[in-house]
Amino acid sequence: MLARLIPDKFILLLLATIGAATLFPAQGRGLSLVSAIANIAIFSLFFFHGLRLSHEAVWAGLKHWRLQLAVLVFGFGALPLLGLSVSALAPDFLSAELWLGVLFLCALPSTVQSAIAASSMAQGNVAASVIAAALSNLSGVILTPLIFAALAHVGGGGGDLSTIGRIAALLLLPFALGQVARFWLAAWAERHRVWIGRLDRTTILITVYVAFSAAVVDGLWARLDGAEMLRLFAVVCVLLGVAMGGVWALGGALGLEREDRITLLFSGAQKSLATGAPMARILFPAAEAGMIVIPLMLYHQLQLTVSAWIAARLARN
Repeated sequence: MLARLIPDKFILLLLATIGAATLFPAQGRGLSLVSAIANIAIFSLFFFHGLRLSHEAVWAGLKHWRLQLAVLVFGFGALPLLGLSVSALAPDFLSAELWLGVLFLCALPSTVQSAIAASSMAQGNVAASVIAAALSNLSGVILTPLIFAALAHVGGGGGDLSTIGRIAALLLLPFALGQVARFWLAAWAERHRVWIGRLDRTTILITVYVAFSAAVVDGLWARLDGAEMLRLFAVVCVLLGVAMGGVWALGGALGLEREDRITLLFSGAQKSLATGAPMARILFPAAEAGMIVIPLMLYHQLQLTVSAWIAARLARN
């Protein structure tokens, strides 16, 4: 039962990190030190993303251009509009900070590991899943802050584009450097895939600890109660349900092959915690980032659970 509810044990590490930030939040010089470590980890993470992605895989995945375009349009178009519509229909259902978190969630790129794993389990197009995740995350470096700023402005929360340069420096630049370094380090990266893969999760844990430390010091748990968490969970369930139903219908409307439709389902509806947590660390003041990533963390757990169940059913059929 626990394995079904929490298919990825990393969720337990995330909960432990939030607990550590609640009991022992970093403050003052300690927070500055951990923040600097987080920036180094984020830079390294995206360098290794670029290093691991083969040039051949990029060209192979781009051949499925309709699928890749559908992933980008749905993830950066339909889902942000869905989030904006839900927030406009019930503006008092959640606090302003949590609604900003929902809008931020909807503007994020697709997840990488879980979308690929679910597509593989369901016998989808795995090669196209890899490229969809890479293109979505690379595009998200520019599109996410632009889309979020537009959504926040329409929703009355304002929007700041001044951090795009910093996001590019910490995310896009290292990815490009990783692609260049692949000419010399491809074999080394292949030998150390497991170690490099662990960097994803380590980076998330560090950025979550930094965000929640600042938020706890600023009174996070005094502003967020159990009733609002339940309301947030309901909103997240609606978002994921509409996202998965909508993207599956889109695949059918486009006449995609079954394996491509499966890839679109998981790549289009899922959102990346690995990109979202570092980006929140850059986009928002430290005291706000902890509250804003809570919708993303709930969505992440729910998408893992639902995707694992759907992938198993698709594989059987």
